[in-house]
Amino acid sequence: MSVQLNETHSPALRSWVVSANDGATDFPIQNLPFGIFRRAGSNEAFRVGVAIGDQILDLSIALHAGIFAEISNAALAHALTATQLNPLMDLGNQVASQVRLCLSKALREHAVAQKQLVGTLIAQAEAEYALPAQIGDYTDFYTSIHHATSVGKLFRPDNPLLPNYKWVPIGYHGRSSSIGISGQAFRRPIGQTMPPNATTPTFGPAKRMDYECEVGIFIGQGNALGSAIDIQEAEQHVFGMCLLNDWSARDVQAWEYQPLGPFLAKNFASTISPWVVTLEALAPYRKAWSREATDPQPLAYLDHADVRNAGAFDIQLEVLLQTRKMREDGLPAQRLSLSNFCHSYWTVSQMVAHHTVNGCNLRAGDFLGSGTQSGPAAEEAGSLLELTEGGKKPITFSNGEQRIFIEDGDSIVMRGWAQKEGAPRIGFGEVVGSLLPARSIP
Repeated sequence: MSVQLNETHSPALRSWVVSANDGATDFPIQNLPFGIFRRAGSNEAFRVGVAIGDQILDLSIALHAGIFAEISNAALAHALTATQLNPLMDLGNQVASQVRLCLSKALREHAVAQKQLVGTLIAQAEAEYALPAQIGDYTDFYTSIHHATSVGKLFRPDNPLLPNYKWVPIGYHGRSSSIGISGQAFRRPIGQTMPPNATTPTFGPAKRMDYECEVGIFIGQGNALGSAIDIQEAEQHVFGMCLLNDWSARDVQAWEYQPLGPFLAKNFASTISPWVVTLEALAPYRKAWSREATDPQPLAYLDHADVRNAGAFDIQLEVLLQTRKMREDGLPAQRLSLSNFCHSYWTVSQMVAHHTVNGCNLRAGDFLGSGTQSGPAAEEAGSLLELTEGGKKPITFSNGEQRIFIEDGDSIVMRGWAQKEGAPRIGFGEVVGSLLPARSIP
């Protein structure tokens, strides 16, 4: 693939930031994800930072300390002092890799830069975050065959998977303006629904609120309008990945999606995690990707030996729910499911190649959603729609509370990490979002 192992991946590396070495952190020195932050409650400008242990390194400070002196790029200073990651994304993955290497050297044990940087770090617990990039366009895919089949069975028991699914990466264009950062709280949406056995729709708050556990993909350098990104080059146009909760109003969706795709059921809120983990950091956790021999094999523009050899990512995806009562009683969020991104039927490279094959131009900061990531087992389902079998089987928590769909006051927590023997844990942090009551209707 476009990203190879190098010295930044060495499991032996340790940082002078002590919290980066404990083995349990999402952010060891082998990760170094990018984000946009400032001190919580301040009027400071948001700026580019990198997570290391439980701390954040301000890249504008690192720049002035000469950490990136060996990189010859006239636009780098602007990118590292910007208020969003778009300028850095637009410089391409080669420059991002050089930045990551310089950071790795500066943050290693016994680094000369420690004396300059040690007093400048900011604790993550004392920071607040903004969206990593200005998201110009957002496309949500549907890459989990297990999710597509489970949901299809609820509506089409005899024909759950439509015939195009195994041939083409399905997607729809979403609403970038309603994407928020972790901590997003939003009101229960209002819209039209068609109750069972009714002949006319009703108007009011959605009743079947759900989450969707997804992986978010940030585009780096784009392509010119009218051109296409080749499957072999696709990952060179991907800056990194984060976690995505694509909230869904299932009853609104069921009524409005005929005959077109998601609209008001999806565009009221989507929540992402603050840190963007680069594909380079995830290089040790790649897996082979394959199709069942009896399934249609990808068309030539979606197929390549590199994709088959290492196109999948071994990323654990966990979803938890915390009710209002759990918070009041001091109880932690409780797990709903645990799945893995490696189950995806379509890869990141295939999403990018397909998105541009018709000449569509992607731009730095554009955002792709993977679609709900469900695994083959029932407990790996990435949505309540699947876990409760369309609302037929309530989930019971240890405190006796039950859920079919999300209720007002509930918070959904998603976590993601890559881990294997002989390699450090590379995490994404958390993405948390909360449902508020619907606004009043005049």
